[in-house]
Amino acid sequence: MERMRKRYPPSFKAKVALEAIREQKTSAELASLYQVHPGQIRNWKGVVLKGLVDLFNDRRKGKEQDNEQLIAELYRQIGQLKVDLDWLKKNLDLPHRDRVSLIDNTNREISISHQAELLGISRSSVYYKPVVDEYDLLLMRMIDEQYTQTPFYGSRKMAAHLRRNDCQVNRKQYNKKGNKEFA
Repeated sequence: MERMRKRYPPSFKAKVALEAIREQKTSAELASLYQVHPGQIRNWKGVVLKGLVDLFNDRRKGKEQDNEQLIAELYRQIGQLKVDLDWLKKNLDLPHRDRVSLIDNTNREISISHQAELLGISRSSVYYKPVVDEYDLLLMRMIDEQYTQTPFYGSRKMAAHLRRNDCQVNRKQYNKKGNKEFA
């Protein structure tokens, strides 16, 4: 059967340690009186004696100043996170293209890479400018016009329609001044 480790309240530890410091009774007598191991009493006595020295030490002021600086830094970080969160809440649940357009290049508080990270997009997509070819736009416009008139056309009939309008295309690709293969 396992024995549970005994836990003593701080007031009890202080009481036993003070009696050990007074040295009116031996460690063995205190151990039998309080039902605590003598080694544990010596440990508590050492903790108290070490703590007494720290009470009169000027380093406590330094620790308090360090704590104040730590608290100030933590409040600064909390403020930054609050700014990030507020910014992200207003820009949530949008398609990728819209999220890219939300990047604010003039914002000095949040860097572009951090904005992209918050929006869940890659930083390179912020700088990407799509290349739009005039010939591609012409073909897409012609396909859209024909499809609205004859939505039952498949790829073969659509390619034949485009060829009748002097576009060099087949079902899968087109010839654009030597840039794409024409099969």
